[in-house]
Amino acid sequence: MSAQQQSEWGRVAEDGTVFVKTAAGERAVGQYPAGTPEEAMRFFTERYAALEFEVGLLAQRVAAGKVSPDEGAQAVRTVREQVSEANAVGDLDALVAKLDALGPVLAAQREARRAEKAKAIAASRERKEGIVAEAERLAEGTDWRNGANRLRELLEEWKALPRLDKAADDTLWRRFSSARTTYTRHRKSHFADQHEKRDAARAVKERLVQEAESLADSADWGPTAGRFRDLMRDWKAAGPAPRDIDDKLWKRFRGAQDTFFGNRDSANAALDAEFAANAVVKDALVIEAEALVAELEAGGDLEAIKRSFRDLADRWDAAGKVPRDRVKDLEGRLRKVEQAIRGVEDAQWRRSDPEKSARADDMVGKLQAAISEIESTLEQARAAGNAKRVAELEDNLESRRAFLEAARRAAQEFSG
Repeated sequence: MSAQQQSEWGRVAEDGTVFVKTAAGERAVGQYPAGTPEEAMRFFTERYAALEFEVGLLAQRVAAGKVSPDEGAQAVRTVREQVSEANAVGDLDALVAKLDALGPVLAAQREARRAEKAKAIAASRERKEGIVAEAERLAEGTDWRNGANRLRELLEEWKALPRLDKAADDTLWRRFSSARTTYTRHRKSHFADQHEKRDAARAVKERLVQEAESLADSADWGPTAGRFRDLMRDWKAAGPAPRDIDDKLWKRFRGAQDTFFGNRDSANAALDAEFAANAVVKDALVIEAEALVAELEAGGDLEAIKRSFRDLADRWDAAGKVPRDRVKDLEGRLRKVEQAIRGVEDAQWRRSDPEKSARADDMVGKLQAAISEIESTLEQARAAGNAKRVAELEDNLESRRAFLEAARRAAQEFSG
């Protein structure tokens, strides 16, 4: 190799030794004795190109945040050592400078990540405190249907949150775990109590079903119907048995009820048909009774009307029972006649009661005296110009006069 190959960043000596130029001076990077100086220079510049590509790729990854600051710093150190000692020809100082320029970038990223992590930890702390508070509320409550599912959801959310410092995380976890344990213990106790109550209800309802079935064919309508009402009350008070058993027991209980009341309705329907003729008789009697009211209102003899009503009442009793759907109507109409007669009788007694007449007269006298006194006081208040007192006395006087008018009407009724 007779000639030297020169470039801005290196040279090839006559003996084939290749040198690279750096700020620290020139150093040998290798030999290429088998080829020309141009080939030797090309070989070592291509090595540089490969290093330049690697440095550029690392810079892109760091700038894009594709690696963590710690991973990026380690990669920069590794590549920098490779560049510093590289057996290549090119601007090695520029590559080192480019790698060194990544230091501030990585420092800024590290600080940003630290701030982001602190923010995430603060948010995690707030959320974990919220999870603990909700879990403790559930532990104090009785939402057995949804509480267990919600606690499982809270546990999965807890697992997905960033950890806090060990002391804070452990403290919150102990509270959360304790709340879950308390809720689970109370829930198990509740369902154990429910199971015990359902078993007790089962025993009660089995007994009620047996009694209901024994009464289903009874023809003792009144007492048996009353007993069925008692059995229904006891059924409701017993509470639920295990669901599948409860449904079966209810079907048996309801079946016994339906049998009894169906039989009773059939028997009552037969009786209603039998009593239809009695209703015809009582229809005529109630019309006759209502005619007595008309006679009474026309000023008829009260004593004669009372005798007629007593005779009618005897015939009413002798007529016998009527269909159930007619009882209320017929009895109600007869009762109105009886009340009308009694009302006239009572009115006559009140008018002839001497004691009440005397009390009414006494009331009239007292009210008249009170009114005279108030009128005198009112005149004095008007003379004194006491408007407030005048208004009070006028109101009082108006009220007393109204009472006096009512008392006079009552006295007139008694004297009449």
